[in-house]
Amino acid sequence: MGTARPRNSNAIPFQTDGQVICMKFTDGFWVLKPGVTLTNCREVQDARWEEDGYAVYCSHVPVHDRGMILNAPLLTLTFRAPRAGILSLTLAHFQGGAGKAPAFELFEEPAAMDITEGPDAITVTSGDLRAVVTRKPFSLAFFENGVRLTGLGERHMGHAKTPEGAFMRVKLDVGVGEKLYGLGERFTPFVKNGQAVDIWNEDGGTASELAYKNIPLYVSNSGYGVFVNSTGKVSYELCCEAVQSAQFSLAGETLTFMVIGGGSMKGVIERYTALTGRPALPPAWSFGLWLTTSFTTEYNEETILAFVDGMAARGIPLHVFHFDCFWMKGYEWCNMDWDRAMFPDPEGLLRRLHERGLKTCLWINPYIAQKSPLFKVAMAAGYLLKRPNGDVWQWDMWQAGMGIVDFANPAACAWFQGLLKRLLDMGVDCFKTDFGERIPTDCVYFDGSDPVLMHNYYTLLYNRCVFELLERERGAGEACVFARSATVGSQRYPLHWGGDSTSTFPSMAETLRGGLSLCMSGFAFWSHDISGFEEMATPEVYMRWAQFGLLGTHSRLHGSGSYRVPWLFGERAPDVVRQFVHLKCRLMPYLYGLAAEAHETGLPVMRAMPLVFDGDRACEDLDRQYMLGDALLVAPVFREDGAVEYYLPAGRWTHLLTGAVAQGGAWRNETYDVDSLPLFVRENTLLPMGASETQTDYDYLDGLEVRVYQPSVEGAQCAVVDSRGVQCLRVSARREGDAVRVRVNGEHRGLTLAVYDGAGVRRADVSSGQTEVVL
Repeated sequence: MGTARPRNSNAIPFQTDGQVICMKFTDGFWVLKPGVTLTNCREVQDARWEEDGYAVYCSHVPVHDRGMILNAPLLTLTFRAPRAGILSLTLAHFQGGAGKAPAFELFEEPAAMDITEGPDAITVTSGDLRAVVTRKPFSLAFFENGVRLTGLGERHMGHAKTPEGAFMRVKLDVGVGEKLYGLGERFTPFVKNGQAVDIWNEDGGTASELAYKNIPLYVSNSGYGVFVNSTGKVSYELCCEAVQSAQFSLAGETLTFMVIGGGSMKGVIERYTALTGRPALPPAWSFGLWLTTSFTTEYNEETILAFVDGMAARGIPLHVFHFDCFWMKGYEWCNMDWDRAMFPDPEGLLRRLHERGLKTCLWINPYIAQKSPLFKVAMAAGYLLKRPNGDVWQWDMWQAGMGIVDFANPAACAWFQGLLKRLLDMGVDCFKTDFGERIPTDCVYFDGSDPVLMHNYYTLLYNRCVFELLERERGAGEACVFARSATVGSQRYPLHWGGDSTSTFPSMAETLRGGLSLCMSGFAFWSHDISGFEEMATPEVYMRWAQFGLLGTHSRLHGSGSYRVPWLFGERAPDVVRQFVHLKCRLMPYLYGLAAEAHETGLPVMRAMPLVFDGDRACEDLDRQYMLGDALLVAPVFREDGAVEYYLPAGRWTHLLTGAVAQGGAWRNETYDVDSLPLFVRENTLLPMGASETQTDYDYLDGLEVRVYQPSVEGAQCAVVDSRGVQCLRVSARREGDAVRVRVNGEHRGLTLAVYDGAGVRRADVSSGQTEVVL
């Protein structure tokens, strides 16, 4: 649904899906677009406590006499503190609009807000975040611990009239050298400066400015974030309409945005996810290798078991098997029933897959084709979106005559869950919740929700419905979806994957950019289609993408018109996949510890370089490498010849696979064979490595190895969790001259310590009662 905004258009707004989009309000620095009138906050006329917060009243001109208050607007700026260190500001022209649903569910803990009213300025403080409003002329600035973060002047916040409607607009300063990140899973450049972005979920693949997962949050390397609290289409002009400003605008007469402090980008993400929700902990089995039927390929039980047995014969551990669309009959998606011509005994097939140690996943979407037996049932019960005239909303895009489930109807949710429960009772373990972006705006919802505001929000209702069923049926810690679309709060229902990429190195790179942006937007878990979805990869693309895909939280081999089993991609591909599955399984104590941390703090497992090294200017633009947690640096290879250029921040780094030590603070150009890539451990790291090379949900404390890399005098520590995410062991180490003192506190069953300090490896076994070792 919808179209992109043309960058060369002189029109301000245009229509798409019945909704007005505002592109820009000005022609350069001096001139407004034709037909535009701006009413800005120019002077504070009054300020007072009100029931909903502290209100500042601003005139649109300096007022010199009483007559100037007549026939003129008064803009209201209301401050709230939804949590400590976050200030919410609602800018309003007219406040009498009917409240429209839906709105984001926020986990507010209203904080004390201190107000200091002076003759020239008003100071509003929440925790360590402070806003200063200058009265005449109006200005607004935000400070944290005395450091200015951002702000705006007297012509940069207010109301806009255009030929197509009213908008609220805010233009915040962007400082010299300041970089902006986030706005969801975006495949355009990682740094968002210079980009125009609409927060509007669309099914656009990974090769355009359209995005499946739009989040109205940007995070600055100056240590603050800005979140626009609206489920509608927020339009951003980041350093493009005005190169010194980050502008955001919204149709209507009010706009609420929040400035989030935190002292660092990590701190911002922690506060943002405390407000919007933190992820459930995915089950450890979901971190294993997923294999699918692919999309339009021919398959039946014989094909599927041949793939599973083929992986086993080649010694490649496999953990989840996914059935894509054609587990159901064509033209009937979704009927939630097996195509019995291809799968005459689905219960038996699921049992046989479980006997091979596999979990199973089924593809679903929220659409009901007209040919599906469920269509008439849903239509009669009122479970489908309707047009304003009462007809069921239908079209032929994707499935012939399909309708869309109305998840604003509690009865429709219960009905949908009942359909899925039958599949869970058969033995299905989870669902791939595809689609949820092509949601119309010319429709009527059961609860009267505004269809424009529901467009982005629909995906949360859809995925929450499925996730809550899984959690209810399988238990907390065992629920997992594989979702494509998302909005604010969707991070609570992991996990999400990157959508339809192409099987090329450039598409692999754009996929990584999308993941980095999503993980800067409050999402902790992310996956993608290893080797690309469209077309068929070369052996080199397949192997390099497999390395990349297995060095993340969730790893899936999936394609469109061709299978993705590794033996179709050359002689070496099975060896590469096997090697990196083994590595991932051994890394599970570290990865699952990061998952438990994400569940508690909201910090992503895959971390962009500036998120970890926010003081290193060389990291600010890096979008072809990333960190797993704070300890492991991964630089995927994007060239057929194995050449790769990457940056190592300051310090000593040890290659995880070879043990070679490199000095950081410089760029490196190297060539890697397909059995390796730049994969480095940061100095002063304790890296827990498990004993199993074949499973992801094993006993991490049995046969555990803790590797101590380049320990410092100050020391470091690591916590080890079990396969339920419960912390059971803590290990700390520090250098004492030429020796390393290691302390162990907690449960383990056969612990080995290994010190990597550039002069060989020193090992020691720790008995069950031993609490200290010197190596």
